[in-house]
Amino acid sequence: MNTDTMIFLIRNMVPFMIPLTIVALGGMFSERSGVVNIALEGIMVFGATFGIFFIYFVPDLMSPQLMILAAMGIAIISGVLFSWLHAYASINLKANQTISGTALNLFAFAFHDFLARLITKTGTEGVSFKNVFRIEKIPFFGDIPVLGDLFFKNVYLSTFIGLGILVVASFVLYKTRFGLRLRACGEHPHAADSVGINVNRMRYWGVLISGALAGLGGLVLIIPTTVEYTGTVSGYGFLALAVLIFGQWKPSKIFLAAAFFGLMQVISNSSGLAFFTSLGINKYFYQIVPYLTTLIVLTFTSSKSASPRAAGEPYDQGKR
Repeated sequence: MNTDTMIFLIRNMVPFMIPLTIVALGGMFSERSGVVNIALEGIMVFGATFGIFFIYFVPDLMSPQLMILAAMGIAIISGVLFSWLHAYASINLKANQTISGTALNLFAFAFHDFLARLITKTGTEGVSFKNVFRIEKIPFFGDIPVLGDLFFKNVYLSTFIGLGILVVASFVLYKTRFGLRLRACGEHPHAADSVGINVNRMRYWGVLISGALAGLGGLVLIIPTTVEYTGTVSGYGFLALAVLIFGQWKPSKIFLAAAFFGLMQVISNSSGLAFFTSLGINKYFYQIVPYLTTLIVLTFTSSKSASPRAAGEPYDQGKR
């Protein structure tokens, strides 16, 4: 494999790796608090829907980078509001968290379809937009040999925001009182309650943070990869759950897992490259690589996974 091929793979890995990292970190906050969030897929769709509609209605009213920042803010708010439904069902009503998440997933797809057909008047669920958000070159950094070509040319603002979220998430989880309390609620909620921590409140925070990051991740995935959003994120919410498990609910390992799965996704889309065609492998094999590697990785790692002990269990203050 020559240098140009490696640069191509790494550069194109980033648009898939960053949203996976963001959404998996969202799932981490939810599960660390004790609530399993199967609804990541639906929250991604919901956040992307409102973010894309904002871009659709205000294409020329502000600069591209300001527009994408505003769209990200809308996606975050949308994700928080949508995830509140999951939080209420899981925490207040003590509903089955898997069923609640699945219901939100089904609703999100149908909601986008309805809204797109109603607003665009095209009779289809597709919402077209212009991708004017790519930054051709970042001054100074773009001139660095190799690294400049990889990370500072033809990039999106979302890449640096995603990396910033990774750093902040690591700090919050392990270096703050909030992070300690959140982890306690996911491991030993009764012990946390006994020292005055409001378990339900912390779990709400975990789910709402999860919704914020998943909503953002949905928009971050769509912007670099297409110019017509059809209300699907191609299973990336579920893939983020695989990244979360593979990453052992730890930010640094989640980032590495997201990079691995992002690379697999690029390989599945790059079967036409000279290097891959020279291997003589059927091009359709490359298309199943992300899903095949997901199955293989989870088969060998899920038995050793150390998920939060109380994840998925409704908290009942009267039971010990």
